[in-house]
Amino acid sequence: QAAGTRQEAVLMRALVTGAAGFIGSHLSERLLAEGAEVVGIDCFTDYYPRAFKDANLAALATNPRFMLVEARIQDADLPRLLGGITHVFHLAAQAGVRKSWGGEFRHYIENNIEATQILLEACANSNLARFVYASSSSVYGDAAAMPMREDGLPRPISPYGVTKLAGEHLCRLYHARLGVPSVSVRYFTVYGPRQRPDMAFHRFLKAALTDQPIHVYGDGRQTRDFTFVSDAVSATVAAGTRETPGRVYNIGGGSRVSVNEVLALVGRLVGKPLDIRYEADQAGDMRDTYADTSLARRDLAYAPSVTLEEGLDIERRWLSAMLARS
Repeated sequence: QAAGTRQEAVLMRALVTGAAGFIGSHLSERLLAEGAEVVGIDCFTDYYPRAFKDANLAALATNPRFMLVEARIQDADLPRLLGGITHVFHLAAQAGVRKSWGGEFRHYIENNIEATQILLEACANSNLARFVYASSSSVYGDAAAMPMREDGLPRPISPYGVTKLAGEHLCRLYHARLGVPSVSVRYFTVYGPRQRPDMAFHRFLKAALTDQPIHVYGDGRQTRDFTFVSDAVSATVAAGTRETPGRVYNIGGGSRVSVNEVLALVGRLVGKPLDIRYEADQAGDMRDTYADTSLARRDLAYAPSVTLEEGLDIERRWLSAMLARS
């Protein structure tokens, strides 16, 4: 009787790749809070200092239903790791649009394309309920109509975007040919506590809090659909639990805002004038993004609940506390 009760209580045993990262650590915590067991895997790439990822893992490390494996997907014992796993959330990737050019591209091939194919191949022999792949609005490029729809033709303008689109195609292929129940979620500029230090909101807020210049690439009139991390996590969990394999979903925050409007909001939140310095556009940066999330609303019951002002203030308070400890 006790064993049966225990089996019913554990509705999900999830493998989360990139579990020490920004979104991956939040997702792992949410899954644990909802009663799942989580196996996390992360290879701790040197894209940004490991200390950030170690801090991300602080709450996870004390949970007895969480286990961390430090390894590349290519080197991991995947048959063993996938034993008993019901859901895979594949968030591990080499991040960064601007660094994906030139010789660095080999890291994107290894971590975004090769790792995804190897994981899908291993999952073809597993009895999974769902394989959720974390994609990106970068797949669209600058030719897409606004708002961006999943059935539009993706034309990425960065090598990073090309690799994320390749991952989507691999997921679709392994679903169609080998039955892997894959779903892809295209994140639109996710922000919030634990955001990577190279991302715009982290850089803007840190500079504002420490009275440093804020460096903006471009004229500031470029727009983004900013998505708070808890909303992105909710959509990701829903993609893993609803009957929607084989599909792709936009996950956006629900509004299109310019970088200059964000900076004005940052100034209000920190209560002081900002020293803003505009610099040249960076290769691969999209001019505008705006998600049509009607499919996610219909199939995943997705409804972003955190406004940009609320989310920015939450990230500001987190960053302030982190700076106070350093």
